[in-house]
Formats: sequence, C-alpha cells, structure tokens
Amino acid sequence: MTRLRFRKHQHITSSADFSRVFQLGSRARSDLMIVAVRENGLAHSRLGLSVGKRIWKSAVRRNRVRRVFREAFRVAQHELPSGLDIVLIPARPRLTPDLAEAREQLILMTIKAHRRFEEKKEKAV
Repeated sequence: MTRLRFRKHQHITSSADFSRVFQLGSRARSDLMIVAVRENGLAHSRLGLSVGKRIWKSAVRRNRVRRVFREAFRVAQHELPSGLDIVLIPARPRLTPDLAEAREQLILMTIKAHRRFEEKKEKAV
C-alpha cells in the first residue's frame, strides 16, 4: 500500500518558484480551478496554492479552499505526472469545492497543462 503523505519537500514555498510557474509554465482551466504547471527538475511534483484575499475576505473560507485543494493533491499525487511544479488557483469567486470533484479536475487539468507545456517546449526547439 502506497503512503499518501504531503511532506514539506512537496510544497512550493519560494516566490521565485511561483513566478517561474506563472511566467514560463502552461495553464489549463476547468470550472473549479486553474492549473499552472512547469517542470521543476526534481523526481517528485510540488504543489503551490494561490487563493486571493480579494475574492474571499474571510480567512475561514480561503483556508477551506486551500485544505480541499491540498487534500486533492495528496490523494492524487501518484496519478499525476512527476517532476512538475503545480500551482492551483480557484477558477471562480466564492467557490465551495468538493474533494472528489477537485481530485478529478486536478488530474485532468494537470495532464492537459503538462501536455501544453511539452508542446510549447517542442516548438521552442
């Protein structure tokens, strides 16, 4: 049985890493989330969350979205492509995500964004 943990080395913490994903990565959008991905050169994928204070004034609601997105990543991490930095952004204001839906959308949108990133990389060469 595979252990599903979300360890410290799986977090994107530096603002430089977030900037790299936003500027050089590829995106995919669903009705629940926007997924931005970029290769990180590591053997494992890392997760970053961007949940704006402008849309959710309440810290309780912002943290709820973060918890659901983090849990979706934790559960789906072995189904996602490895070696990526993944940043999740809620797609619409006042979102109340469901874990099963978030997990499904995370897998689909990450694969789609990764495919776009690979296509963009091939065109550059």
